[in-house]
Amino acid sequence: MAAYVQDVIMLVGDSLTQGGFVPHGFAQQLAHVYNRKLDVFNRGLSGYNTTWGLPVFEQVFAKQHEQQHVPKVRLLTIWYGANDACIPPSPQHVPLPEFSANLRTMIRSVTSPSSPHYSAITKIILITPPPVNTHQRGADLASRDPPRPLDREFETTHQYAEAVKIVGAQEGVPVIDLWTILYDACGRVEEKLSEYLYDGLHVNQKGYQVVFDEIIKTVSKHYPELHYDKLQNVFIGCVDRITFMSRRLKCFVNADMPISISRIYGRAYRKESPCHPLYQLPNDHFPEPFSVLPFVVAK
Repeated sequence: MAAYVQDVIMLVGDSLTQGGFVPHGFAQQLAHVYNRKLDVFNRGLSGYNTTWGLPVFEQVFAKQHEQQHVPKVRLLTIWYGANDACIPPSPQHVPLPEFSANLRTMIRSVTSPSSPHYSAITKIILITPPPVNTHQRGADLASRDPPRPLDREFETTHQYAEAVKIVGAQEGVPVIDLWTILYDACGRVEEKLSEYLYDGLHVNQKGYQVVFDEIIKTVSKHYPELHYDKLQNVFIGCVDRITFMSRRLKCFVNADMPISISRIYGRAYRKESPCHPLYQLPNDHFPEPFSVLPFVVAK
């Protein structure tokens, strides 16, 4: 089991979130820019709506008495609506009032001090579902064996996106209005949404780039202390460690050529060495033994 060494960004939602770790997906990009600062936990579940997602949320988000033993969720994204907006009698359909209530329950389970899952440190971002390209979606469903009828409507999904914005305003949670952002980017022409959707429903690489960019913009505006540029690395950087060592230690090549550690390239030291990133080096002490491996001297 991995040790708790750094806190996390948690992503909850449906297939749009689950797919976030595809190459150049928004989750993959978050993991890259927050590397050594915050881990990214993807808890998106393909096909899920908010009603099905609620009991999952209660399982993946630690309760108060558990939080001291597990990574703390510093940032939480909630991205539902694409499946809730299915046309009845689809089993994925969730009535609009229930959808709003489910989102509110998820938010308050984190923000309410009386909730078992209360976490004062967690910041939340809501994301609206993207618009549906019914032309593209209809063609995709018709090509299946057997063919399937259209299961979503353009305006219905818009209503669910607007509901997310209302819940966010009422709960004081920032909202990424992905529906409007993508629709505006296409000149408000539904057919042109294929530029951002690969099947009329799920975003492609270009769409995920928009999601990532908007998350970073939202963090910068509402939670600037969580921007990756503002967070320190969990472990000291190799350059910092070598610079620190170079002021205190000299190595010798052929027993007669003193050189600074900062002039050594490559991995020169064993795990027990203070150069190893997991070794916590006191400011005034170098441990023994100090084993030097073969190294290359800078020219």
